[in-house]
Amino acid sequence: MLGRCPDLDRTAEHVRAFAEMMNNRHGHRLKDWIARVRADSIPALRTFATGLEQDLDAVVAGLSLRYSSGAVEGHNNKIKMLKRQMFGRANFDLLRKRVLHAA
Repeated sequence: MLGRCPDLDRTAEHVRAFAEMMNNRHGHRLKDWIARVRADSIPALRTFATGLEQDLDAVVAGLSLRYSSGAVEGHNNKIKMLKRQMFGRANFDLLRKRVLHAA
């Protein structure tokens, strides 16, 4: 499939390069990756690159440092899921008990 669609092949190459940057914490390569994406004619990736540039320092730090807010995001996600399950059924006291007992 990639052989028949050059745009899809280039998109796959860019995505693989970005994944390698994320997995190996090579945030210092981000500016080069963005330049390569801008040189290509793939609108979705160009939009993604523009979004990354809006807070470039934070994105580079996120791709470089070993620290992660993943645990906090996981807890937030769990609380939001419990809240959605209870929507319209109970008050804050029950939500509080469910959150405390879910841990």
